[in-house]
Amino acid sequence: MRIRATVAAVSGALALSALAVPAAHADDAANLPNIPTSAAEIFDIAPQGASKAARAAATSEPVISKVVVNGGKGIVLGTTASKTVSASITASHPSGISDAFAALWHGKDLSSPDTVDGAFVPNEDAAKCTKVNATTSTCKLTFTIDPRYDLYKNSLAGTWKVAVVVLSGDETSAAENQSYSTARVQRASKLTVNAAPEPVKKGQTITVTGKLSRANWEDHKYHGYTSQPVKLQFRKKTSSTYTTIKTIKTNSTGNLKTTVKASVDGYWRYSFAGTSTTPAVTTAGDFVDVK
Repeated sequence: MRIRATVAAVSGALALSALAVPAAHADDAANLPNIPTSAAEIFDIAPQGASKAARAAATSEPVISKVVVNGGKGIVLGTTASKTVSASITASHPSGISDAFAALWHGKDLSSPDTVDGAFVPNEDAAKCTKVNATTSTCKLTFTIDPRYDLYKNSLAGTWKVAVVVLSGDETSAAENQSYSTARVQRASKLTVNAAPEPVKKGQTITVTGKLSRANWEDHKYHGYTSQPVKLQFRKKTSSTYTTIKTIKTNSTGNLKTTVKASVDGYWRYSFAGTSTTPAVTTAGDFVDVK
């Protein structure tokens, strides 16, 4: 059993709710117990019940100015291999920044834990913060995601929210934002091409076949991606540029098939632009010698 953490709002503070989600029963995640940990506990700072003097010292909250996950690129997961991605949080405070926390979550509303069905929390107990200047730092964290456990259903593909908590340099105040930015988590895609016959006489028909498939996180296999537009492109042997010849759609099993007339030597390839849940993919060119 893998422990999965989900961010939730508790008593006005950002909180973590650890959800134990067995892969075989992932759809029951909403019924699992929550273990809340407040922002004060994350950083071990004075809670609201602390002395007036301690609360008075927190004259201002840090200001979060930038959050970037995986370099701004989509997080693409296949069926078995885990992936480690990074997040950087830039924030400022008169006393500087000493630590930061981030979590990626999927769902509707953090104040309603039953509507949150997935989350990733960082590998580190504390972020690595590098000073930009006396008041500003950029803090880095990493997340390791295993599709066999962390992505237990295909509907988790798409847009995830990024929750952030930042601790001031004097460790008296923390700023939090439950959905400061977003990150895209996608199902890995594969695309193949085969142009035949090879070689072929000029003017004869070339048949170009292929298949577009993507990772299925529920059975850990690749299945055809149906009814998707895919471009057939051609590059002359003497050129470095591909030109789109036509756009066709995958069939009910993700297969592609079309025909063209042979004219000159060159390379044929398929190119898929991608969707919000599945990344773009382009095949290598398949060379056809025209006699």
